[in-house]
Parts: sequence; structure tokens; C-alpha cells
Amino acid sequence: MKKNILKKGFSKLCTAKAMTELYEESFKQVSKYVHATSRGHEAIQVALGIQLLPQDYAFPYYRDEAMLLAFGLEPYDLMLQLLAKRDDPFSGGRTYYSHPSLKDDDKPKIPHQSSATGMQAIPATGVAMGMQYLEKQNLDNPNVTLSEVEGFQLYPITVCSLGDASVTEGEIAEAFQMAALKQMPILYLVQDNGWDISANEAETRAQNAAEYAAGFHGLEAISIDGANFMESYETIEKVIATMRKERRPFLVHAQVPLLNHHTSGVRMEWYRDDLDEARSRDPYPVLRQQLLDHGFSEEEVNSIEHEAKLKVASDFEKALQAEDPKPQDLFTHDFAPTPITEEKGVREPEGADKVVMVDCALFAVEELMRKHKECLLYGQDVGGRLGGVFREAATLAQKFGDDRVFNTPIQEAFIVGSTVGMSAVGLKPIVEVQFADYIWPGLNQLFTEVSRSCYLTNGKWPVSMILRVPIGAYGSGGPYHSSSVESVVTNIRGIKIAYPSNGADLKGLMKAAYYDPNPVVIFEHKGLYWSKVKGTDGATSVEPSEDYILPFGKAWLLQEIWKQDDVETLTIVTYGMGVHWAYNASGELGMRDQIEIIDLRTLFPLDEDTIMTSVKKTGKCLVVTEEPSNNSFARALAGKIQEECFKYLDAPVMTIGSENMPAIPLNSTLEETMIPSTEKVKAKIEDLLNY
Repeated sequence: MKKNILKKGFSKLCTAKAMTELYEESFKQVSKYVHATSRGHEAIQVALGIQLLPQDYAFPYYRDEAMLLAFGLEPYDLMLQLLAKRDDPFSGGRTYYSHPSLKDDDKPKIPHQSSATGMQAIPATGVAMGMQYLEKQNLDNPNVTLSEVEGFQLYPITVCSLGDASVTEGEIAEAFQMAALKQMPILYLVQDNGWDISANEAETRAQNAAEYAAGFHGLEAISIDGANFMESYETIEKVIATMRKERRPFLVHAQVPLLNHHTSGVRMEWYRDDLDEARSRDPYPVLRQQLLDHGFSEEEVNSIEHEAKLKVASDFEKALQAEDPKPQDLFTHDFAPTPITEEKGVREPEGADKVVMVDCALFAVEELMRKHKECLLYGQDVGGRLGGVFREAATLAQKFGDDRVFNTPIQEAFIVGSTVGMSAVGLKPIVEVQFADYIWPGLNQLFTEVSRSCYLTNGKWPVSMILRVPIGAYGSGGPYHSSSVESVVTNIRGIKIAYPSNGADLKGLMKAAYYDPNPVVIFEHKGLYWSKVKGTDGATSVEPSEDYILPFGKAWLLQEIWKQDDVETLTIVTYGMGVHWAYNASGELGMRDQIEIIDLRTLFPLDEDTIMTSVKKTGKCLVVTEEPSNNSFARALAGKIQEECFKYLDAPVMTIGSENMPAIPLNSTLEETMIPSTEKVKAKIEDLLNY
């Protein structure tokens, strides 16, 4: 092995080792914020880290500080995060030590990292899927500038680093499945120290990671001694060379000792019974001897160690003096700025045909895909054979090809979480969860990875994606095809949410969502798709022009009235199917001049100005939703209105929603009893006006 590689590897290992030792010596200074170190894992981490190129993407996990040093980061950079300082280059003091995010031109790219106990495998595999798509479409990654140095303009790879215990997570199986199925250029590095926290491998795993990976045909797995630097470097070198050429996935299972605590808050002496055996496999003396065997003198080796310790001590003193975040820093980077702030284009072109709501969405996606090669669509059954169970993707695969419109397996977590990776390589994925009832397996990715990426990377990695979710009760769909879930999703901060009531709004919001750099969930009511439900003709629209865009956060005053002192007046605030119940109810009561109807269009951002202005004018308010109203978005909104408009109100703000039962029954009579209707809204209006 070349001496410069051995020297670099030993220097990085000694630096990481010195950092662990310093943290232990300075426990009172560093224990305010929880942290874990790489002690025992350094050899494999450094062996991998020094071989990656700036066009590569990496997803380290929380013990990978030595890998970060190998990428070219300084101890000072990592210590700023250790101490949660304002200039922490990863998150500005927002997240834990060794939870990196990086977009430097000269280093591997690191998108948002959650606590990385397996969840990162899906976004990482999404990056590899994105790399594959870029290559097939002959597109460039806007986040990468290729080096002009000869030999460095190689195909990129993705690396996902994992602790062995995390491989038991179900989301790992979804990632492995897609990587093997599609033959993506991703390396899963599994660092196996035999422990979860206090549970060991004998208690929790039926097989090791390499044995598990063998069940995924096409995912080649290799086991190595990850405490031996030379063996690790040479294995990784061969694997990376193969991946850059053959573009297929690998798993390297590296056995390593854990020579420090699980974290600063969970001390090894509390439960470990294998410390003597673990210390006998320390990678430090092994690599030190390898340097001596390759002609380094004892003096040279000691000098490398000494310099590392001096550097670590100096950087620590400097980091201690760094500035802490200011209170106002809390309120930055929850979203990236959007260019879409005004309604533009022609909403009702002269001579245009009326189309059903589902087709408005279909045509919007088709126009986007025709204009933008970085736009692609995937989910369950959206491919060419069916085009979606609601025909919401009909003909798209035939028009744009199976690489741009394709089916996924039944794995909602991957559908949602892979968008983090796709977005990170400059793509704009539009994905679909087939029914709102199926969103639950994807919520971990939506909450942990998608929604927090912009905020926890200090604005470096917003996730630009659209998640389409058919929602609502319609035609005896039963308990697993009828649910409303907006109250759960609106409690996830960091995403924008649309819930349109008609096709024109859906098309305009779809366009706005595409050009928004942030994640967007669009709820699309199944009962409005074709206006087959009685009283929903208003969901069918003249198709807006291709350039029509409707910004988020702008409610529609569907039915506007004037201030009246001689009769009781009322504001109805609603969205989705509720808009049609409210409009029909006011018409059947003959009260269109007494009832103002606000169609929210988007649940976040919320057009509070329009709501409050209306309620202050009318003096009464009813919030209509299809969800059961207890603990709901609608009930929270009613509380907000009551708080803001209390002195203007002539009655309590009321809500109407579905009955507070666990599920929507299959039987049509029971379904009708469960959910709101025009008749039920009429009765509630009369109660409120007579209050």
C-alpha cells in the first residue's frame, strides 16, 4: 500500500481517537449535549472516507466522525456541532453531534441526516435512484461541479452508513429491495460492533447484515475486518471501482469493536461485559504497526500522533469560544423562499372545455413533464398498464416512458422518503400514496426526513417534492379506503398542504407546488375526481391554461356577502368536499345573501387574514370538515378563530365533521350516517343562526 495513504489514514484515525479522549477528559464541558464517537470504528470509516469524490453522496450515521474527518472536515467543524454553536456548519446548532449535512464543492455531498438509525437508508437509496435517472436521461446534477483534474470525472456513487442494529428496521428492507431490483449505484456500509444499546446481537438479530442481504438478489455482500485499515481500504477500493463501472449495489459488512460509550449519556461500564475482548481488536495499534511495517520510523509515527493531539486540543479551545445561537436564529429556514407568490395565467380560457377534476391534475402533470425532464412520477400502479387506480396518471407512461413514470412495490416509506434523495440530486419527483389510509407507513419518512431537511440543514437541503394523496369517503369505500388524515399531516411542520375543492384549483396548485422548492402534500378528494357524487358538479372546471398558477396561502371567497345589521349572517370556513356541502346547503336554505363561504384551498400556509376579516364581518362562524371533529384541524382552527375574533362574535365558533367513531363502515347506510352531508350542514347552519 502506498505510504501516503497509510499516513493519511493513520493521521485521521489518531485525530478521531484524540477527539474521543479529549471529550472524556472534558466531560463536564461537552456533556451538555448528547454525542457519540467513532472509537473502535475509525479504520473502516477512514478507509471509505478518503476514497470518496466531491460528486459522491454520503449518508453517515451518528458514530461516523472519523468518516467526516476523512472527507476533509476539521475537528473544529465537528466541535462546533458538539457544542451546538451558531457557526456549526451542518445545522447552526440545531441538531446533534455527527449529524452532518454538507454541500461544499470540494467534498462529498451529505443531505439531511436524521438520527440515522436506519431511516437514512431510504433517502440514500433515493439519491442512487436519482443518479441512475440522471444518467439514463443524460441530465446533469446541479448540485455537483465535476473536478477538472484528470481521473476525477468518474460516475458518482452513494454511500449509506449504518450501524448493525439498525438493519433490523423494516425501512431497511424497502431500501435494499429497491436497490437490488433497480440495480442502483449504492454502497451500504454496515458497521457491526455487536451491540444495539444494551441489547447485544444474540438477543436481537437472527443473522448478520451480510447474511440478511443475501436474500436480496442482486445486492452483493462482503464481510471484512473493519478494524484492519489495510483490509478495509483495499476492499472498499475494489468495491467502489466496480460500482463506478458496473453501476450496481453492494453491502460491506465490517466487524468492528465499540471502544467507547453508546453515547455520552449511556455509559459502557453500566452494562458491557465484553470490554476486554473488544479492546483486543482496537484498530489503532493495528494501523500503527502497519505504518512501521511499511518503513515509517517510530519517530515519524509518534510525530503524526502528536500533531493530531495538538490540532484537536487547539480546535477545542477555539470551539469553546465560538458564538452561541441567538434567539432569533430559531425562526430561520423552516422553508426555502418560493418564487410563486401571485396568481398568474388564465383560469378560464375562452373556448376551453370543462374537464373533471382528476383530468385537471393529469393535464397539469403532463404539461410539467413535457416541459421539465427532471420531473418524474412514481407510486403504486401509476405505470403504463393501469395509469393509477383512479386513472390519475393515464397515458403518462406511454408518453414519457417507463423511466419517468413507473410502479413501485408496496412500500409507502420508500415512496415518500426517496424524494429526499431525488431532490438532493436536482430532480423533482411527484409521488403518490394510493389512498390516504395507506399513508401511515410513510409518515416516519415524511416527518423525520422530508419535513425537517431544510430546517435542520440550515437551508442547504430543502426537499422539493409533491406527494399526491387521494382522500375521503366515496361510494362505500369502507374502513381502509375512506379515511381523512389531514389533522395528522397538518401537525407536521415543514411541509405545505393543499386540499382543493375543484379542478381549476387543483391544476393551479399543482403548478405552484412544482415550482416551490419545499415539500408539498396535495389531498385530492376521490368523490370530487369525476363529480359523480350528487351536488359536486362545481368540482368540474374549465381547464385553466398551461401557464395558470395558484399560490399557496390564498383562500377563495367562493360566496361573498356584505355586512348586514338587520339579519343574522354567518361565515363557513371549509375545504375539499366541505365546500360543496356548504354551497349546496346555503342554496337550499335560500341564504346565499346571509352566508359567506371561504374555500381554504390550502391548509398550510393558511389564509388567516381572509378568515378573520370575514368572521369579524358576519359575527358567526362554522368550520366544516369531513374528519371526525374531535382533536381535529377543524377544531383547532375554530379555536384560533374564537381567540382572534372573540369580541366580534355573537355565538361560539362551531364545527361539524364526521361522527367520532374509529372507522368509516363499508355499509352505505352506516357510511351515510358517519359522514357529513348537505342536510347535516343545513341543520348546523340553522342551529348557529338561531343561537
